[in-house]
Amino acid sequence: MLLTRADHRPALDVAARQPMLEQTLDWAAINSGTGNLKGLANVAGRLCDAFAALPGSLDLRAADPVEAILPDGAARPIERGRNLHVTVRPEAPTQILLTGHMDTVFGADHPFQMTRTLDDGRINGPGVADMKSGLAIMLAALTGLEASPLRDRIGYEVVINSDEETGSHGSAALIARATKGKAAALTYEPAASPDGLLAGARPGSGNFSIVIAGRSAHAGRNPEDGRNAILAAADLALRLAKAAGPRLSVNPAKIDGGGPSNVVPDHAVLRVNMRPATPEDEARARSHFESAIAMVAAAHDVTIHSHGGFARPPKPLDAAAERLFALVRDCGATLGQTIAWAPSGGVCDGNNIAAAGVPVVDTMGARGGAIHSADEYLIPDSLAERAMLSTLVLLELAERGRP
Repeated sequence: MLLTRADHRPALDVAARQPMLEQTLDWAAINSGTGNLKGLANVAGRLCDAFAALPGSLDLRAADPVEAILPDGAARPIERGRNLHVTVRPEAPTQILLTGHMDTVFGADHPFQMTRTLDDGRINGPGVADMKSGLAIMLAALTGLEASPLRDRIGYEVVINSDEETGSHGSAALIARATKGKAAALTYEPAASPDGLLAGARPGSGNFSIVIAGRSAHAGRNPEDGRNAILAAADLALRLAKAAGPRLSVNPAKIDGGGPSNVVPDHAVLRVNMRPATPEDEARARSHFESAIAMVAAAHDVTIHSHGGFARPPKPLDAAAERLFALVRDCGATLGQTIAWAPSGGVCDGNNIAAAGVPVVDTMGARGGAIHSADEYLIPDSLAERAMLSTLVLLELAERGRP
């Protein structure tokens, strides 16, 4: 177990004293659903004001082009918000990446917009756990680090993206560039459970929009001349679902298309999510996916085009990741916090960071729960404890050079 040196205490105290709850409530009061560009710009401006207290350079980076498939099968470009990027001491011997996201799953027209304090002291509100509080914790930890004489031994990049909740398609390249030369990474998703559990191994995730073109015909006079795209989509959904098992989840989520009941439908769009446990499972999923499409196209005499892919690679725990998790556990023990981890079914930017070869702990944010629902809550007492945890991890990385 680590022993906290006396000269670490001032940095930890600085981190714990930061106005994290006030920042969380301020940022959560602004709707920043992934598609709400005005709200995202507002939050990004406030984050810039807050993170400008750090030394180094700060800017907002435009998102890369993103394409969506409409219900009629047409492709349409969609705009994403800008991404906050901070670079501090790129010349330092040890380089760390810290990431988070400013977007939430709650759009501007969602009824869940307000924060409130519950009777037991928890804070209920959109994004209070996922992850406006995580951004406040990240900033507090970096502020604590800057108060330590060890700061000159460690440099860092911060990426706070605007589209994590929809797969980080517009920010994936920025994150990939930021992983270069990094000894480790910390991501500020909320803890995996209210007691502070960390998410360990994660599956990958692929989202697909599969466009099926058939042929219309009269449903009564000459249905045999038609090629039913809805039927082909349903057949494909069933075939894909057959691949599901303990190491691969398959969720056919929606079929768009069709029209009047007296017309054989000539178009459909099938939306599917697949989550493989390991890279080998992803390879098998790809093979099954391609085979199922070929069989359905032949069986129904339709044309099929697939859009999308596995944007989140599987994240197994390798030896370097295990060492980083152990460091976080030992820092927690030094601070009187019990830190454990377990596999999670969710995915995040940590998947992509790990796939770039950088060990990452991606649940360094606050304790809370019920994320992605109107019952989402934050445990305020966790703000200071998690900020001190991150600060101590950063100080240890500054001393060690790597996990």
